[in-house]
Amino acid sequence: MWQDIRSVYQTAWRSAWSLPLLFLISPVVEIAQHVVELRAGMYDSLAGAKAAADAPLRMIFGFAKVIALTLPGYWLVRLMAFGDPERAARLERPAIFLWLVLFALGVAVQGYTLFGAPVGQVLGLSGQAATLAGPVLSGLWAIVSIYLTAWAVAWPLGNRAIGPIRSIGVMAGSFWRTLGYMVACILPLMTLHYGLSYAAIALTPSWLDWPMLIFDALVVGLLACTMAGSGYIAARSAAARRKVSLTDKANSDCECASERKN
Repeated sequence: MWQDIRSVYQTAWRSAWSLPLLFLISPVVEIAQHVVELRAGMYDSLAGAKAAADAPLRMIFGFAKVIALTLPGYWLVRLMAFGDPERAARLERPAIFLWLVLFALGVAVQGYTLFGAPVGQVLGLSGQAATLAGPVLSGLWAIVSIYLTAWAVAWPLGNRAIGPIRSIGVMAGSFWRTLGYMVACILPLMTLHYGLSYAAIALTPSWLDWPMLIFDALVVGLLACTMAGSGYIAARSAAARRKVSLTDKANSDCECASERKN
């Protein structure tokens, strides 16, 4: 398991050198958001941060960052699977079209999360039920997403045989291992990202803001890669246990009689 986790961080670093233009997409968008935040006074004080947190322009750039964070779901996954940077970045068919479906779905979900009406309101709930509806549905979606990991990995690899229903079967029994991969690959960089932001707001002098925020942008670039990489190693582990190929359509269609007997 630790070897898998280490491979994610190694591939994230490797991508910065072998695919720099793709790697830098997330950092560039993050820096653009930081420019908006600085102009809004977010890094002047904790009070300034609270006042600027929900500024419309910041939210728009936040949405752009969310979109940028999903892009390694294509090329980083392919880099981990094939090991070839040139092939990882290639817009192969049907892989690119399959991934674009996932991309559109992800953008729609994130767009509604940021800009849509509260779920409780949409469902016609009131009081505490309306307050709890959003967090409860978000938690349920997070759980469901773990079981859709094989789908999210197989389609960028060009394997249309593993769709959402098939993915649930592949990932069944791998929930906690997948969660462990995600925590190990995402939490350290996520913690560093928020720590740098807090330090720029409340702890460091203003002349250090830009050096820290540029470093933070590079951390976000690595985080985008490790997020995608955690999904890949989780799906690979689950698929190996089920004797299913993530890349070979023929093998994915055939899960052998042994699984059906189980």
